[in-house]
Amino acid sequence: MKIATWNVNSVKARRERLLAFLSRHAPDVVCLQELKTEEKGFPYEELRAAGYFAAVLGQKTYNGVAVLSREEPADVSTGFGDGGDESQARLVAATVGGLRVASAYIPNGKEVGSEKWPYKLEWLARLAAWVERQAGGPPLVLGGDFNIAPEERDVASPATWADSVLCHPEVRAAWERIIAAGLVDSFRLHHPEGGLYSWWDYRMLAFPKNDGLRIDHVLLAPALVPRCTGAFIDRDERKGKLPSDHAPVFAELS
Repeated sequence: MKIATWNVNSVKARRERLLAFLSRHAPDVVCLQELKTEEKGFPYEELRAAGYFAAVLGQKTYNGVAVLSREEPADVSTGFGDGGDESQARLVAATVGGLRVASAYIPNGKEVGSEKWPYKLEWLARLAAWVERQAGGPPLVLGGDFNIAPEERDVASPATWADSVLCHPEVRAAWERIIAAGLVDSFRLHHPEGGLYSWWDYRMLAFPKNDGLRIDHVLLAPALVPRCTGAFIDRDERKGKLPSDHAPVFAELS
């Protein structure tokens, strides 16, 4: 079973790339983020013709998440269901192939000290609590753009990004709380080395210089760890005409 997560940075702008990506990799499940469209603008018909169902939580201009799957998803849910603010489309979950698959788009946080910084930390705390509530259900797969580089080896230029919203000690502590809630970083199981990234700024030749960060992740319930046979980043998807600034990240399950 091949599972991918990908921040497409506008499904409209990346529609042809998305269809080509699905044809090339034939993943079983794909978690998409930053759709930047409402459900009515989502390419359901084209994706269905390509062999994929879609569970979608859209939002005009901003945010938006989806779970694509070859099998029709069941028990679709959106948001945390905790009574908190759900005005931003950042979490959708569905049951696929006996797994509970969730696509999450964690807030960026803008700048430490900005009005968006506490919102990011609060959202991460809610995510950790949500993960804990999934215990007892189907094994959880949480894919998404976390806007967190968990360790120094996940950053090409640690000094440049130190204390940024992607690397600040508070977001790394929030990451550890999510892991402690009952998840495992599938990529790290197979790649203990650094220098492998999923996001590169469009500016300053960041991609050709490989000046990136690993901020996109597929997290697995511990029960799935023995089934995780591989993980990789499709760096080639960051190349060519009109790429997203993120590359897809994969986890493979036997």
